[in-house]
Amino acid sequence: MSLAQQNRPSVREWIKSGEPVIWLNAAAVTISALAVIALIVLLAVRGFSHFWPNDVLQATYQLPGQAAVPVMGELVESEEVPVEQIRGSGIAYDGDAAFLKRDLIKRGNRDLSGVDFGWYLDTYLTDISKPAEVLVLERREWGNFYGRLVAVQEQGESVVDVAANAQLAQQELAQRLQRATDLFEQIRNIERGEIGSINYAMEQLRLRGRALDLRADEMTAAAMTDARAAIAEERAALDQQYEALMAQLSELYQALNRDQIAVAAVDGREAVIPLAKVVRAYYPNSMSTFDKLGFYFAKLWEFFTDEPREANTEGGIFPAIFGTVIMVLIMSVLVTPLGVIAAVYLREYAKQGPLTRIIRIAVNNLAGVPSIVYGVFGLGFFIYIVGGNIDQLFFPEAAPAPVFGTPGLMWASLTLALLTLPVVIVATEEGLARIPRSLREGSLALGATKAETLWRVVLPMASPAMMTGLILAVARAAGEVAPLMLVGVVKLAPTLPVDGNFPFIHLERKFMHLGFHIFDVGFQSPNVEAARPLVYATALVLVVVVALLNISAVTLRNRLREKYRGLDM
Repeated sequence: MSLAQQNRPSVREWIKSGEPVIWLNAAAVTISALAVIALIVLLAVRGFSHFWPNDVLQATYQLPGQAAVPVMGELVESEEVPVEQIRGSGIAYDGDAAFLKRDLIKRGNRDLSGVDFGWYLDTYLTDISKPAEVLVLERREWGNFYGRLVAVQEQGESVVDVAANAQLAQQELAQRLQRATDLFEQIRNIERGEIGSINYAMEQLRLRGRALDLRADEMTAAAMTDARAAIAEERAALDQQYEALMAQLSELYQALNRDQIAVAAVDGREAVIPLAKVVRAYYPNSMSTFDKLGFYFAKLWEFFTDEPREANTEGGIFPAIFGTVIMVLIMSVLVTPLGVIAAVYLREYAKQGPLTRIIRIAVNNLAGVPSIVYGVFGLGFFIYIVGGNIDQLFFPEAAPAPVFGTPGLMWASLTLALLTLPVVIVATEEGLARIPRSLREGSLALGATKAETLWRVVLPMASPAMMTGLILAVARAAGEVAPLMLVGVVKLAPTLPVDGNFPFIHLERKFMHLGFHIFDVGFQSPNVEAARPLVYATALVLVVVVALLNISAVTLRNRLREKYRGLDM
């Protein structure tokens, strides 16, 4: 035996050294990191590629024994299918291939054909081309329209005919569409801004009048008359503002509905589409790479900042982003003091005995309770009991319509605070346990009270542990969906929980949430193929939002840990 073989450790000694465990841990971390990266890449590719303006192909599709059918649309994906499946669907394929390629084409024109997407066997697609004059209309309803521009119209009369001057028709379309878009934005701002504020003020006046009716026995006749006169005067002023705005809206709507375009589908059928219902019009086959990049980023910006439309399969997700973030922030404000107070009591004040151990076991068990149970509890306790009593005590004039006795942002935040409370308690207790007893005794020896010791010595040093608990709470709460379906989240919220009407933050309102939006778009949408890319994109946005919230908490925790680094000494 050589000297090198004698010095080589045996397998048993190698295992005892702990080196295999190190390699296993490194492999596990590497696999986990790769899995996370692969997930993010998958979501990004499947989701954000949806906003790229793909070329539109035109082809002829003719199955054996059937008439030729013209096809126009975007190629979405392709797949291989067994020939047996093709023949089982009634297609008389007589080739010798085992698999055939079929293409999913988004052909749009749902108002004409009834469906947006169709599967086509690649073998029977012929005369494939990408004409430069193909026009794509992204509409506010009925999805995309694929075809050719025939004429630009005003009040039903043709202004520019494509056959006479195609370039002038395209320029006229762009100008009139920009005008229609500006008018649409003005109308929406008036309806949701000024008229929305007037409607809110009118509702407050109605509630004030109802409150006077309920207090009729407590007020004198003169006071009642004066109060009603003040309400009538305010209502008259609001009515005058409302009439002026409605007259302005009438003029804007007349101007908005002035322009239309005549377009022809690939099968020759023509349609007249008002520009008021068009979001954008573009010619993808004639766009340069830079034009497509500009279009892509414009669509991305719309996705992040606009509201959803078309049963949440088009438009943006800003209300869902806003609702998710504000719910998590309110939940954090609620759960942190409750968890810290509970942990301080259990660690610093409660007598350590069987009862305290039982409480700790109960807290740990609460962390494993299914989230839907918390949703049922929130619905029964927070909404029906607490919210119902709040309505009876403070909002009797709103009866029978509930104010806080209905699902809303406040109850959703409280429910998730209760759900994540065990995590904060356990993390804070562990942080308190790490603080040396000598620090407490030194503070007390210098004349500080126990409360001062906790406030000035113990809690600052335990703050990194508190932040760790908050990070874990945010990570879990931001992705929860099941309890929110019972306590406040909705498919589409007409208004945000924050606006310009007093008290500005409306905790009683329902809200949208990214997790529920993913569920709704992915499993409740009537147009599955159109919704699928948005599911991936929204899922990636949810991951990014949770990551940003956690990064903010981690940064704060690291600063606190650096400030109180003497804790580890």
